[in-house]
Amino acid sequence: MGPQGVGKGTQAARLAETFGIVAISTGDIFRANISGDTELGRTAKSFIDNGELVPDEVTNAMVRDRLAQPDVTDGFLLDGYPRNAAQVAELDGILTDLGWELDGVIELTAQREELLTRLEKRAQEEGRTDDTPEAIKKRLDIYDTETAPLTAAYAERGLLVKVDGVGEISEVTDRIVSSLGAQLG
Repeated sequence: MGPQGVGKGTQAARLAETFGIVAISTGDIFRANISGDTELGRTAKSFIDNGELVPDEVTNAMVRDRLAQPDVTDGFLLDGYPRNAAQVAELDGILTDLGWELDGVIELTAQREELLTRLEKRAQEEGRTDDTPEAIKKRLDIYDTETAPLTAAYAERGLLVKVDGVGEISEVTDRIVSSLGAQLG
C-alpha cells in the first residue's frame, strides 16, 4: 500500500522476484483490459481518463478473477489493492473463499512533494494520460481520505509493515525485505 508514485509497482516486481511469487497490479489489469478493448477496459478507461479511481465493483471483479488463476497458489503480492474499506472487506471475502490469509501488508511512505515530482516525471517519460497534474493531485487526495486510514486497520490486525519509500531502489527493497523478515519471523 502507499500513495501513487511511492514506488509500489517497482518494489512489487522486485519483491515478486525475491520471493518467487506473482505480483498482481490492478493498474496492469486495467491497462491489459484497456489495450484489449474489452468492455471492462472501456469502462475503466473512462474513469481513469477523468483522473478518477475505477469503481469498486469493477476492480473487485478483476481481482477476484485474477486470484483464481493457478499461478498465484504459491503466493502473490497485490499492488494497488485494496484502496478503501469496501475493498478490504471484499478482499477478506475473496481470501476466505480461497482458504487463504494475508501474511503481511507493506505501506510505502514518502512526502507529498516527492510524490508529485515522481509522478510528473513518470507522466513525461511514459506519456501516461492518467498522470496529468490535476489527476495526480485528485488521486493523492483520494488516497489520503480513503486508503491511508486502512493502514490503521491492518496495523490493528498485526499485519502492517511501514517502510520509507525514498532512496535508491535497492535500498528500499532491502528495507522492505528486512521489515518483512522481522514481521513474519
